[in-house]
Amino acid sequence: MTDPKQYPPPSEQPLVQHLLELRDRLLRVVLVIVVLFLGLFAFANDLYTYLADPLLRQMAEGTSMIATQVVSPFLTPFKLALVLSIFIAVPFILYQAWGFMAPGLYKHEKKLVYPLLLSSTILFYAGMAFAYYVVFPLVFGFLTSIAPEGVSVTPDITYYLDFAIKMFFAFGLAFEVPIATILMVWSGITTAEKLAAKRPYVIVGAFVFGMLLTPPDIISQTLLAIPMWILFELGLVFSRFYTKPEEEENNIAGDVASAGPPTAKEAGIATAVVTPASAATEDPVAPVFADPVNEAEAKQGEAGNNDIDDYEDANNSGHGEYEPLSDAEMDAELDRLETEEDTEVVAPEKQDVVEDKQSDEQIKPENDKS
Repeated sequence: MTDPKQYPPPSEQPLVQHLLELRDRLLRVVLVIVVLFLGLFAFANDLYTYLADPLLRQMAEGTSMIATQVVSPFLTPFKLALVLSIFIAVPFILYQAWGFMAPGLYKHEKKLVYPLLLSSTILFYAGMAFAYYVVFPLVFGFLTSIAPEGVSVTPDITYYLDFAIKMFFAFGLAFEVPIATILMVWSGITTAEKLAAKRPYVIVGAFVFGMLLTPPDIISQTLLAIPMWILFELGLVFSRFYTKPEEEENNIAGDVASAGPPTAKEAGIATAVVTPASAATEDPVAPVFADPVNEAEAKQGEAGNNDIDDYEDANNSGHGEYEPLSDAEMDAELDRLETEEDTEVVAPEKQDVVEDKQSDEQIKPENDKS
């Protein structure tokens, strides 16, 4: 991470360095997932039995789940162990994402990210636990009870795993509503008051979201929509404790403007402090012979500096503001510039005339002698 007190500041890293850092962090994530998978694979069958327990409790006696494919008894527990290792590695994945983005964040943004990372992880796991311990028993009890007479409920193990993963992801994502609400208010996209005014639309959207991500039954849809609504209200409450970045930037800009530029006394002190140090480090300079061309250029530079000083003196009215010239002063200034241009043009011509007269006077004595 870049040290803000470091001077001079280090140069920005090229794109290749960012890609290399991203590759290293992705490799760490993959390594952690592989290690977790190797540890969970030995207990894959037990994990699947625990996952299917809410359904097995609701099934009739003498019935069991089936495997309709040849490799399902092996691949289904294998898939469960892999997905579970990814879910367990979520905190480490978020930490690596934070480490990659942290150098580009401001101080107030970092203060916001720390609690959001922790709360988002906890809410995601809370959504999965709510789906397993609350939603699954109610949904499976309802679905098995409405089965037609003479139909034996024997779900396939692969389909059940896909259904469980979908429900875990849906409820885990739905429980992130407070985080999304806080980020929207903090970033300035909207305000808590505007979101509160749109509460009816949010409630309808929660039920639509539940309809799309849950089985086609009213129980699971309602059990997903109601927690989303409650979490939305909690997000509104906590979002009021965060200030907008624009307000902080305006405060900083106001402090800088009120400070103003350094006074002449402060500038003089700074110059007096710096000048001896620079003079002490100067090396002796060898004598240099005068050059007419360089002298002419130096004189032109001094003349240009004098013009700049005159311009600054003309604009310095005592209160630091620019005062435009009046029409009479502008006409007088233009007449002066034209007079100087005419003088510069006429002077070389007079000099040529004088040189011609001198040459003629030199030629006449020679003719008289001859």
